[in-house]
Amino acid sequence: MAEKIKILYVDDEPGNLIGFKASFRVDYHVLTAVNIPQAINYLDNNPDIKIIFCDQRMPGKTGVDFFEEIRISHPLPVRILLTAYTDVESIIEAINRGNIFRYVKKPWAEADILSSIDEANKFYTANSMLMVKNEELQKAYAELTKFAYSVSHDIRGPLSGMLGAINLAGEIDDIEEIKEMLFLMGKSLTKLDTYILSMHDYYSLQRGELKITNIDFNKIIDDLKAMYMVISKSNKIVFTTTVDQGEVFRSDEVPLRLILNNLLSNAFKYQDKKSTNKSVEVSIEVHKNQAIIYVKDTGIGILGNHIGEIFDLFYRANFQEAGSGFGLYNVKSAILKLGGNIEVNSVLHKGTTFKIIIPSI
Repeated sequence: MAEKIKILYVDDEPGNLIGFKASFRVDYHVLTAVNIPQAINYLDNNPDIKIIFCDQRMPGKTGVDFFEEIRISHPLPVRILLTAYTDVESIIEAINRGNIFRYVKKPWAEADILSSIDEANKFYTANSMLMVKNEELQKAYAELTKFAYSVSHDIRGPLSGMLGAINLAGEIDDIEEIKEMLFLMGKSLTKLDTYILSMHDYYSLQRGELKITNIDFNKIIDDLKAMYMVISKSNKIVFTTTVDQGEVFRSDEVPLRLILNNLLSNAFKYQDKKSTNKSVEVSIEVHKNQAIIYVKDTGIGILGNHIGEIFDLFYRANFQEAGSGFGLYNVKSAILKLGGNIEVNSVLHKGTTFKIIIPSI
């Protein structure tokens, strides 16, 4: 059964309130207010109110005054004025100042109210969808702006580095210097390849559909251990993993691997190079149809004023190592796509812990 449309009726005559509620409470969720302060209180506590009917002749403040007041604070509800007067100037004032959707003459007829509700609900739905689309458009525009900058910086930068090394190598005869140029070119190519892979992950998450299968976290962790074994040993980083999965867990394996791989990549990349006790730890527990994942490191940590921004596209909280600015954004996108959430706890120079909770689908 569809949820009832929530309507607020404002009138200083209690008899009118009782009559309105009696007539429409079966088909609609009707709230009634006998004065403006009570009406505003209802609006503050019921953000899902879709339609407001208000009598024009309210004590202290007219219906038009009330509608004008809430245009900014409560812009979504559709405003309908009830008036016993048919003065054209008053109606024009109501439309201009209160931005009303329509008016209904008093005493009202049930058919007029039903017609008003139906039209107002359609208008509310269309407006709400338009607001969502506008927000999506603003987000897309912001991301496009960042992307344009990123292309010039993160793609052109490595390419310029390689071109410079190639030009310089053409003038060098010493084999050792040529090897150094090749090493620098390799670093630039690696950076460019990382950026392109991150961009591919980004668009895969935005466009791709979920492919639900049974998830074996032991298998995923074994693969990741093999992947990070070399960097763990070469940098003397203790890498420990634990998996406690005693029940079936269903999800999409690709975004799960992306989440873990990106978090582990950062955990190894941003270690404190001066520390002698470097470690990275992953623990996964599957319990009551959800996976609880912890990724902990003893790295350089994240400044408190950066925590709220680290999941933004192209944002980089630290420039100790080269990054694309895609990693944590992709992590957050993947988690949201799987219906989960993520928490971050970090202490500067003492490490960072990510906690992820993902429900079984």
